[in-house]
Amino acid sequence: MKKFASLLFVAILGGGITLGAYKLLEEESQTEVSNLTTTSSFNPVKYNGTPISSTNADFTEAADRTVHAVVHVKNVQTSRQPRSLQEFFYGGGEMRKGLVGAGSGVIISPDGYIVTNNHVIDGATELDVSLNDNRTYKAEVIGTDTKADIALIKIDADGELPYLPFGDSDGVKLGEWVLAVGNPFNLTSTVTAGIISAKARDISEYDSNPQSFIQTDAAINPGNSGGALVNINGELIGINTAITSQTGSYVGYAFAVPSNNARKIVEDIMEYGDVQRGILGVSGTSLNPSIASELDIDAVEGVYVAYVEFESGAKKAGLQKGDIITNIDNTKISKFADLSGYLGTKRPNDVVQVTYSRDGESKTVPVSLLKYSTYVIEKPGLEVREVSAKLLKEYGVKNGVIIAQATNDKLKRYNLKGIVITEIDDETVNSVDDVKRILNDKSPNEPVSLNFVSKGGEKKQIIFQ
Repeated sequence: MKKFASLLFVAILGGGITLGAYKLLEEESQTEVSNLTTTSSFNPVKYNGTPISSTNADFTEAADRTVHAVVHVKNVQTSRQPRSLQEFFYGGGEMRKGLVGAGSGVIISPDGYIVTNNHVIDGATELDVSLNDNRTYKAEVIGTDTKADIALIKIDADGELPYLPFGDSDGVKLGEWVLAVGNPFNLTSTVTAGIISAKARDISEYDSNPQSFIQTDAAINPGNSGGALVNINGELIGINTAITSQTGSYVGYAFAVPSNNARKIVEDIMEYGDVQRGILGVSGTSLNPSIASELDIDAVEGVYVAYVEFESGAKKAGLQKGDIITNIDNTKISKFADLSGYLGTKRPNDVVQVTYSRDGESKTVPVSLLKYSTYVIEKPGLEVREVSAKLLKEYGVKNGVIIAQATNDKLKRYNLKGIVITEIDDETVNSVDDVKRILNDKSPNEPVSLNFVSKGGEKKQIIFQ
């Protein structure tokens, strides 16, 4: 009996010690967790020595400012509808109007100037513009830039209109909050939020039209084209233009023309009647490790100069094939889209400071931008240059380069100056760079096919052997 009592006492004592130890450890653990929580609240996370703070962005004011300045643009076209087989085959029929597309636009001045995308208004017989308060007006096309996909239109309203001020698109930062405002799927005054995902994005790197878009994850769908991308201050930093999607609807990627580029285009159209492009005078490619390896160079960032145009500002400043452009006016150039995007804000005769690397040494030189880029087609012997959007409209075409003069004595007797070349070898020509690209891939002995449009609208095709 005494032995049993002794064992019972030992068991109770052991249990008490175990329970006490557990309680002690639990209290210490709670104290440690509490201390960690308290300590972390007084020591904010730091990055490179700078405290990172969190703020709750308020979109309500920016949204309220923006929706009243974003309009619904409807593209109305008139077509002839045959009423019989005879009219179908031999012409005739009833003229009917129909809505062929709709998008958005941004009022940029109190007197009714509106920025939108060129593809929103392309081919319109009439443009109907609806304001956020349901007032509707007819709009006039003031000018377009097909390369940048920007158009300027105007409405005549009764009194001053709400408008958005241009912001500085060069100053936007990755991760910055933005709002996209437009009319997707004909749902008027729709606001979505996102961040700046990337800058200087070229979504078609292998075409002949270098692009430099702002990329955002704010939801943009068909109908948003031409709408506003604004910061939380309600400043216009981009014109929503494109999405990349296999379905045709938003999947997380959306792109906007930077406001600095759009603003410059608008100012050019209003002052000069067409877009004034400053030409640096180089062509090349963006560097990356693969291309650097092929070229046997060390640099993996910047623009590799593959060609310098004769008598261009770049040529006169001493740039050569093989140079690597790294900065322009203290703006870092990592890829060709950085270069084309920055030059898109400049005009002919502007002087830019170009920093380039050659043989491991860096040098900065002033380069004067040219008005036009020209090129001589050796066969048949024609000098061509860029053509304004206004002139293309007069010719009734959407693209092309214009003949400046004939360099072949046999052709000089023909009045070819002012004729627009729209296609070479059945390939669409939008710029002088297109002409160079198409012809550089040909053998000198191959025939060249040129499609012409005269000022009277007459179209011809000539094959030069």
